[in-house]
Amino acid sequence: MAADNHRVDLTFDPADEYRPEPLPPPEIPTWKDGSLRIGIHTSIERDIANALEIAHGLGANALQIFSSSPRMWGRGTVRIPEADAARFRARRRELGLGPLVVHSNYLINLASPNRVLRTRSMQAFHQEILRATALGADYLVLHPGSGLGAPVESAILAIAAGLRQAVRSARTGDLQILLENTAGQGSSIGSKFQELKAIIDACPELRLGVCVDTAHLFAMGWDIRTAAGLQAALSEIDSTVGLDRVRVVHVNDSKMLLGTRVDRHEHIGKGKIGLEAFRMILKHPLLAACAFILETPIDLPGDDKRNVAALWRLTGRVVVATGSGMKPRPKRQVAGKKMIQKQRKKRPRGK
Repeated sequence: MAADNHRVDLTFDPADEYRPEPLPPPEIPTWKDGSLRIGIHTSIERDIANALEIAHGLGANALQIFSSSPRMWGRGTVRIPEADAARFRARRRELGLGPLVVHSNYLINLASPNRVLRTRSMQAFHQEILRATALGADYLVLHPGSGLGAPVESAILAIAAGLRQAVRSARTGDLQILLENTAGQGSSIGSKFQELKAIIDACPELRLGVCVDTAHLFAMGWDIRTAAGLQAALSEIDSTVGLDRVRVVHVNDSKMLLGTRVDRHEHIGKGKIGLEAFRMILKHPLLAACAFILETPIDLPGDDKRNVAALWRLTGRVVVATGSGMKPRPKRQVAGKKMIQKQRKKRPRGK
């Protein structure tokens, strides 16, 4: 009888069942909340995380960087130490910057008919993907390449094959590769949006997007200075690659006249495109989901700050910059030009 008094009640009570707490919904990154994103290309010199501080100090809320030297082939595999990458990702979250755009090396040419250069380009772009992924980048921008005299169709197929090879065995995560339209110089591919569409169509397994450069559009003859001209350009983009694929707009004024097919960037409002065009671009409803990234030159101290401020003013907002920005790069002088200048100084008057 005593044993019966200590009998444990094993009756099942649904209320006692363990129910794990539901996972919270994934946090929407600040830059995906529909807010306007204005950024600028910043330098990774000395410390890669310093690029974040520069962008934030200039009043930007997005940025673009190179992940290594843009005009040199890396020796072997140029990796970013995980400690540096983790510090970069953490600081970016603290500052709320996004999207993060990485621009690939200028030497990469997936369309090259030269086997050695093409192989090297595929390897270099594979490394670009790995570095961009390590940094938690959202987009990786690529100039499609130049066929160097080869037929356009074969160059497009070479680019598509090169993209597939470069992405192979790389865990891209949320990283999206963006093909940038070009200015039409030489035999470069991508000045026509039909060419970008052909590359995208040849890579159905890849999640490719598009980056539109305003200076390149202008160089190709799209007169985006008027509402009708801008609408015509956007209609062309939509009927080919689709505006839903356009993720980033490089906002650059142009030193060159309309249709010259020459790529020379100028400060916002100081070039041939003009302020009113950028006001229309920044406020156009079809571009509302895009990030606007400056690639304007820095000729004088504070040029980067002034260009960021100019874009914000065109949207009706005033953003106070707290940083000093980047220093102008010293202009390269040709040795022959220096010699001529010296000779002129020595030459007597009237000679």
